[in-house]
Amino acid sequence: MVHIVIRLFFCTLLLLSFISPAKANLQRLDKAGEPPHSWRQELDATLESLIERAHQLIGVKYRWGGMSETSGFDCSGLLVYLFRSEAGVHVPRTTASMLKSRAPTVAQRKLKPGDAVFFNRNGRGQTNHVGLYIGEGKFIHAPRTGKTIRIDSLNNRYWNRSYITAKRFHGPL
Repeated sequence: MVHIVIRLFFCTLLLLSFISPAKANLQRLDKAGEPPHSWRQELDATLESLIERAHQLIGVKYRWGGMSETSGFDCSGLLVYLFRSEAGVHVPRTTASMLKSRAPTVAQRKLKPGDAVFFNRNGRGQTNHVGLYIGEGKFIHAPRTGKTIRIDSLNNRYWNRSYITAKRFHGPL
């Protein structure tokens, strides 16, 4: 019985490798639970491109519901745009749906560049703002009407007090 289950398992893996080679490769992990070196390099390059593009958008105006460089961005629209255009990753459109997604939650001390960081800006316990963590305690975001995309620090008293959690929309499946 055990041999049949094992055989069935390996047959399924083989079938998946023919159906979707890229997805099957993403799911392979090394002994430390990390993707193979080549995928880590590709992921790092993709995240570097995503963050570089985010830097290029600094100064673009905020627009509620906005999802383009020409019309402006709201906070979640910025992340949707960046992940789709630079990484080919589709993330939910709204901050609330991003937060409810099955993407892994990340502890603040384990943040990596490319993680989505979430904030409660109105003091009512509702998470209603998101930005893109870029490393060294900083994030890029579209703050609010009348402002432009900019970099802020998680160490800033306001953002530190408003911080809720983070999600990782990139990486191995």
